[in-house]
This record gives sequence, structure tokens and C-alpha cells, in this order.
Amino acid sequence: MTKFVFVTGGVVSSLGKGIASASLAAILESRGLKVTLIKLDPYLNVDPGTMSPFQHGEVFVTEDGAETDLDLGHYERFIETRMKKANNFTTGQIYKSVLEKERRGDYLGKTVQVIPHVTNEIQDFIKRGAGFDTPEAVDVAIVEIGGTVGDIESLPFLEAVRQMSLRLGPNNSAFVHLSYVPWIAAAGELKTKPTQHTAKQLREIGIQADVLLCRADRPIPAEEREKISLFSNVPEWGVISMWDVDTIYKVPRMLHEQGLDGLICDKLRLNTPPASLKRWDDLVFEMANPTQQVTIAMVGKYVDLSDSYKSLVEALRHAGMKNHAKVVIEYIDSENLTPENVSRLAKFDGILVPGGFGVRGVEGKICAARYARENKLPYLGICLGMQVATIEFARHVAGLKDANSTEFDPHTPNPVIALIAEWKDADGTIKTRDSKSDLGGTMRLGAQSSDVATGTLAHSIYGDVVTERHRHRYEANTNYLDKLRKAGLVISAMTQREHLTEIVELPQAAHPWFVGVQFHPEFKSTPWDGHPLFNAYIKSTLDHQLLSTTLKAVA
Repeated sequence: MTKFVFVTGGVVSSLGKGIASASLAAILESRGLKVTLIKLDPYLNVDPGTMSPFQHGEVFVTEDGAETDLDLGHYERFIETRMKKANNFTTGQIYKSVLEKERRGDYLGKTVQVIPHVTNEIQDFIKRGAGFDTPEAVDVAIVEIGGTVGDIESLPFLEAVRQMSLRLGPNNSAFVHLSYVPWIAAAGELKTKPTQHTAKQLREIGIQADVLLCRADRPIPAEEREKISLFSNVPEWGVISMWDVDTIYKVPRMLHEQGLDGLICDKLRLNTPPASLKRWDDLVFEMANPTQQVTIAMVGKYVDLSDSYKSLVEALRHAGMKNHAKVVIEYIDSENLTPENVSRLAKFDGILVPGGFGVRGVEGKICAARYARENKLPYLGICLGMQVATIEFARHVAGLKDANSTEFDPHTPNPVIALIAEWKDADGTIKTRDSKSDLGGTMRLGAQSSDVATGTLAHSIYGDVVTERHRHRYEANTNYLDKLRKAGLVISAMTQREHLTEIVELPQAAHPWFVGVQFHPEFKSTPWDGHPLFNAYIKSTLDHQLLSTTLKAVA
């Protein structure tokens, strides 16, 4: 039977519940257990798909086309299990399901209430995500509850997991609570009172933590851990210090050395081999010992919040490790980039334009694509980054001076990027949309395959077929492909059914490395293998750097 670990948070948000959950999962997986993770988000949105990155950070997309919380990206980077739609759900999804059942008459005339109907629904969703009592069942499901204890919107989730723990019986569940131990500079000491209070709040709703993960900017001394233990009713060996580190990939080793995985296995009566973290040690060593360095300009419009491009940043770091290089990312606000100041990009080894929605900052991204093309700087465009590269090429090479996307200019005379009315989704179903369709759930989402043209740069990276995850609404207009091809743009991959553009590139005779992709390859990058597209991109920036250095030396 599947056993469950429920991870909660207290005091403040953004302490790292996702990293802690993923790290615990990684250690348990190294013990030979089959593990999955489930994220419960207490907001009323059905999914984060229509939320601004400034509100919620990156939207992560699963293979089966779910728009999910960014923590699922951490999960996939830390463990082998791939996430699905069932691994993330929100209060909005719970209430939507309950109300649909009420309308159908499933409750047989009963008064529908938070307890038991909403809490039972939450438990059903959790069990579904774990494959409970099915052939796909995992050994351990780690369930992360978003928000903090005391938030009114989190209460139904906490009550649901309290009930679930009772129903599962002894030794089938454990509770891990993440808290904050602040350093007060004026007093010169760590303060344990916030953690004492949040542990008390948890007990007041009927949950006794088995483990307290105490976040701080430094290791927590034994004296403070003993004090926390006494006031929180958690044994001292269950009070675990979780301090700031320079890379998240050090966290599994940190938690293992303090016995977290052993404590959980004892609580759940799991008899397993010892954990083996050699791969994590090797990974941290590789990160700490690069032999070279490149600097990438990421030209976007959500640059004030690093979580907006979380998977993309990690993918670049993974590719750096595969090339034994440190990747330094400098964020350039595309709203402030103009033809007059675009030459500031000359100092970089490569330019990357990420995805995004809306017209703000688009002309700056077009400037960046043009600069990369004309100055032969390695360029990688992701989703919108591919579209702005297409618009730029159409305007300045193909002679379509008014080229644009109908997303930004509905009346453009040359809509080289446009809304495509029909497409096939990740599950193979044919879907339609128009300009009046809802924003939520009308994008091309999830993993889809496309044919790659031989003799192209894309083919040298992917081979005959590319399968990647998508999240976009607008596409390259098929009516303009012939004009763009005649002007020299290479369409190196197209979808198998609709023949929509998936990858564009410049001929290697004209540019050493210039690629735009309609999909989001960053979602499949892992620290172990990197991703072939990012690995190739970082290699191209290293080649460019070497060439530039050589030319300067000769001059």
C-alpha cells in the first residue's frame, strides 16, 4: 500500500517546501523506493495558466499537457518519475469537481459542505495522484501543501490530510513541517519563537509534526534545536537544520546527513537499503569546478522575478555542466532595448529570448534577434523567441516591412504569426479556438512530435523526430512559409498533421548558430543529462568566445 508524507509550511512562504520535498523524494528514490510528488495549491484558479509570472512564477507544463505549479519542475529535475495532470491540483479544481457532482445529483439531495464533501474530494485527488490501490501505485507519495499554516484558504487541505492520516492508520503517513528561524542582527542571535508558534498552530488543527525542517541563513546550533524540540513536541532528532546553500543540489546531502530519510523510513516502517548519493556529490563537484565561463544575455520582460524563467535558468546551468562551463546569465529588460542601445549586447557570448505573452517588450526582443542575426552571435529563441525571430527576418530580410503577429497588431498587413484555429493536443484530440475563446485551456499544450528536415542544425541535435512540450496560442502563419524560405529562412521541423512550424534556423553558411523553437525544451532538461538543444547552444557560445578571443589576439 502507498504510504504518504505530507509537507506543510509555516511563518512565511517561499522558504523552499518544493526543494525540501523534491530532496526527500530523491533520497528515498536512492534507497530503491518508487516515489512520486503531489502539489496542492490553495488558490481558486483552476490552474496557473492565466496567472502572470509576477504573481506565481513560471508555469510548468507536463508531458500530458497540464499547466502546473513551478514546483513540479523541481520534482522532475530531482527524481526519475515524470509528473502528470494528477500531480498538481488547486482549490479551483476541487470546487469545480464538487459542484459538477452536485449538479449531476451525485450527493443524493444532501447539503454539500466543506466537511465531508470538499475534504473527501481532496483525499480522492491525492490518492489519484499516487495511483493508490492501482497497478501504478508508488511506494511513497510526498504531498506538498502550498501556502502556510494559518492561511484561511489552506484549512480545507490541512483538514483533509489530517483525516486521511487517521484513515490510513498507524505508520502509513508522516508529517514534515517547514518553518523559519530568523537571525536578528541587532540581537546577534537566532530566534526560535516563530517556529514554536507555527508548530502550535499545526497542533491546534490536529496535526503533530514528525519532523521540523528549520530554514535559516546558517546552520542551527544544538542549543536552539533542543529548545525548538521542547516547545514543539518533536524529538530533537526530528528538528533538522536547513540552511542557505549556493546550489539547491546540495540539499539532498544536507538532509540525508541529518537523518531525514532514516527518520521517515522508520516512521513508515520501510525496510530499504541505505541511501546512495554519489550522483549528487558528483553533480555538486561538477558545478563547483568549471573549466571555463560564458555569459548569456536573456532578453525578456519578466526579468524582475527570477522564478519567471526557473526551468530555463536551470536548463542553461545543466548545459553548462555538460560543457564543463559556468553559465552566467544577465537579464536584459526587453522594454528598455532599442535600436539605439542594442549594441550593449556585443559583450555577451550568446543571446536568448524566452517565451512570453502580450505586446509589452516585443520590439526590444525583435531588436535582440536582429542584432544576433546581423552580428553572428549565437541565438536561441524559445516560443515567443522563435516568433520574434521570424518577424524580424520577415521585416528585414524577406521585405515584409510591416510583418507582425496578430497577437500584437490584429490589423497587420503581413501576419507572419497568427492564431491558428485548429490543432491537435497532447492527448491526440482535435481542438479549435478563435479570438473570442477563453484564455485558459486554449493553448497548444503538452508533448507533441514533429519531423525534422535532414541536413539541418536541428537534425544534428534531434535526429529525425523531435518530441517536446508546448505552451502557446499563436503559430507561424503557413501562408508565409514559402516567402520566408525563398528569402533564406530554414524551416527545419514541422508538426506531422497540421504542418505548423516547430523550428526555424539560419543556414550555417550564413550564421554559425541561430535557432528558434516553438516549444519549451527547458521542461525536459535534467541535471544528469542536460538537454541536447541547450547543450548544443552552450557549446556554440563557447566556440564563439574562442573565435572572438583568437581574432582579438591576431589583431
